[in-house]
Amino acid sequence: MPTESGVDRTRLAELAARERATFAAQRPRSAAAYQRSEHLFGRVPMTWMNKTAAGFPIYFQQASGNRITDVDGHDYLDFCLGDTGAMAGHSPAPVVEAVTRRLGELGGATTMLPTEDAAAVGAELARRFGIPYWSFALTATDANRWAIRLLRAVTGRPKILVNSYCYHGSVDESLIVVGPDGHGVSREGNVGAPVDVTRTSRVAEFNDLAGLERELAHGDVAAVLMEPALTNIGIVLPEPGYLAGVRELTRRHGTYLINDETHTFSAGPGGATAAWGLEPDVLTIGKSIAGGIPIGAYGLSAPLADEILGRTDLDLVDMGGVGGTLAGNPVSMAAARACLEQVLTEQAFAGMTATATAFATGIRKIIESHGLPWSVSRLGARVEYRFTDPAPRNGTESAAAADAELEDFLHTYLANRGVLLTPFHNMALMAPQTTTADVERHHEIFAEALAELTA
Repeated sequence: MPTESGVDRTRLAELAARERATFAAQRPRSAAAYQRSEHLFGRVPMTWMNKTAAGFPIYFQQASGNRITDVDGHDYLDFCLGDTGAMAGHSPAPVVEAVTRRLGELGGATTMLPTEDAAAVGAELARRFGIPYWSFALTATDANRWAIRLLRAVTGRPKILVNSYCYHGSVDESLIVVGPDGHGVSREGNVGAPVDVTRTSRVAEFNDLAGLERELAHGDVAAVLMEPALTNIGIVLPEPGYLAGVRELTRRHGTYLINDETHTFSAGPGGATAAWGLEPDVLTIGKSIAGGIPIGAYGLSAPLADEILGRTDLDLVDMGGVGGTLAGNPVSMAAARACLEQVLTEQAFAGMTATATAFATGIRKIIESHGLPWSVSRLGARVEYRFTDPAPRNGTESAAAADAELEDFLHTYLANRGVLLTPFHNMALMAPQTTTADVERHHEIFAEALAELTA
């Protein structure tokens, strides 16, 4: 009997069991590698690598462009792309050349000294995003943390406001959601919170200006930290007028606005900020801008930078808590310069967006042909299908629309036939190397999966 997702659960369970068995049988080396990793916490380098659809992770051997080969010799079309970290494709030649030259010919993985590459990267980020002053980190999480510290310092206000079910890495202040009574509560599963998150944060639903205004009216919010579109809970796009309303409200209440473009960079060469004409005070980004080499960055508006640098009571050199010994290292800077100047160019984004448009159009046709109550959302080069229609309009709705069993089945089915999606949701990202033929192959397999589900 079909449920809200339009799928017979008994049929789903049968097919999922078959696909998991196939997955295990085809990957003995990955399974063995997982079992041998007893000295890794959770048997993986990072515990989130245990988010697998079939019981153990695929161990990869090599990768190039939008292709991956695992230790069992299986080849995959990669639409995951390191959950955005490899949006430029795996090991793009200009990045490899720049990193190899820095480590080999020039030398110096880390020196605590600036390189000319850093100034070039700052200038390119300023050109793309319209934010003039930049500093670097190793992750977007750190970029967000450091931006938060700066804005608390200049406002004297203690709280940060985020959207329910947002994603800003492991920033403590962001792990808050709107509870059943409409008030903020700690997000379920929050690990080792230093204090009750309601002491540090406020929360409003995405696309809810009235809720945002209600929270800002308390007068204690230093900054609104937000993605221009929610991504990690599933793509939730802004409704007409919402982002302009956020900017107006933050200005009215003396609150700074931080745009986290780590995932929404897929919207175009200047992210959603350039594509949609946004005017944040701070912009944070990470993952993809160095072609897979660890990096994070935050940019500051001119008035904000002047205010911070003019504060003689703020020790930005030693005790500011806004740096790291390896941040801004020569390798990251060389990689970012090569990636931004030669790989993730305006021309590349035009092609990636066109490919994603074709991906979204094809997926919609397949879903409609099977009469399923699903929806498709696209954010530039990023596409996601959801098990509900219409698409969710905020984070809480998006979380409620999740169907882990159905998602795991589709991910395993696709992996068994050589296609990888982002493990945390049904997101497909296009790299510059992704072709129309790659999209058609995904659609062929996806259509086969739905045909079996609805038979």
